Amino acid sequence: MKFKISRSIFFRTLSHLQGIVDKKNSLPILANILIEAKQNQLVLSSTDMDISIIEKISCTVLEDGATTINSQILYDIVRKIDDNSEIEIISNNGKLLTLRADGSRFSLACLPKEDYPIIDQDNSGTNIQLSSKILFKLIDKTKFAISNEETRYFLNGLYFNVNKEDDKNIITLVGTDGHRLAKFGHEIDENIDKISGVIIPKKTIYELSKLLSEIDKSITISISSNKIIFFIGDIIFISKLIDGSFPDYKRVIPNNNSNILKINREILLSAVDRVSTIANEKSPVIKFKLLQNILNLNTINNESSTASEDLKINYNGDEIEIGFNSKYIMDIVNNLEDEEISIRLKDNSSPIIALENSNNKLTYVLMPMRV
Repeated sequence: MKFKISRSIFFRTLSHLQGIVDKKNSLPILANILIEAKQNQLVLSSTDMDISIIEKISCTVLEDGATTINSQILYDIVRKIDDNSEIEIISNNGKLLTLRADGSRFSLACLPKEDYPIIDQDNSGTNIQLSSKILFKLIDKTKFAISNEETRYFLNGLYFNVNKEDDKNIITLVGTDGHRLAKFGHEIDENIDKISGVIIPKKTIYELSKLLSEIDKSITISISSNKIIFFIGDIIFISKLIDGSFPDYKRVIPNNNSNILKINREILLSAVDRVSTIANEKSPVIKFKLLQNILNLNTINNESSTASEDLKINYNGDEIEIGFNSKYIMDIVNNLEDEEISIRLKDNSSPIIALENSNNKLTYVLMPMRV
């Protein structure tokens, strides 16, 4: 195998694969990426047996061949090479790889390509076409609510489904950790059958989000009972799904919160940030006290330090005093984009809903904390 390639192109592709590589090294071959050179095209593959990425890039192939190389070492070497350089890679027997760039030369041990796992690319599931920008936004607005508790493994990912709403097909992503819930939907033009909900693992979501942030093109999503595949230009991103039942999130979303607080998003965010300065892990609660057109934010920590701030607001509902985890409320407000947002409350102990006035497909729910 022998090929020449631009450092900038090569490094970008390696960075896509790097996050997938098995860092635990349960099998030595999984610390490697597969490099295949053929017909002026390079195919690079990475897998941890749950997630796989295959990416094709153009280059000058002087001799066909394939081998596997330690991903971290190759990534670190290429990262330190000048961006405008051309890289030459040679592997004569698959056991040793030589990399040359400028005046540098590296000889690296390889493992045979025959040892690398075969990646299943079968896409016989249901296909959906979607803009990469839309999918990125759907993920970006919901991923923060994914649970980290491994005991409730079915919450360790985003729920993805397609349903009919008012004769329209709506893709919906939902994340929840039991304390907060994020739901975001988007109407699609395709006339497809209802897709039963699947749970996409957290690692998949975060690695996919990195890829989508760089790309602006139409992608194809193929969904089957045990895996999901994203065809993103020259990239194929494959992931197993979480085998479990996601809770009925619709039952969690209140429909009778009649007290409506309308407030400038930036003003609320800044005030919560200031007051929560003294909050900590032992006392993370920030209290919202709603009076006629006044919102008082206050907190006290375990060392008896206090903070308080009054905001003038548009509110004429019931008098309510309710507490929230300060980080959770900031996460939600940060992800809303309207200049003015709405927070709907029922009483002192029921979950609230946070909404954008311009987008009825985005919903956040937050459970209160005891005050």
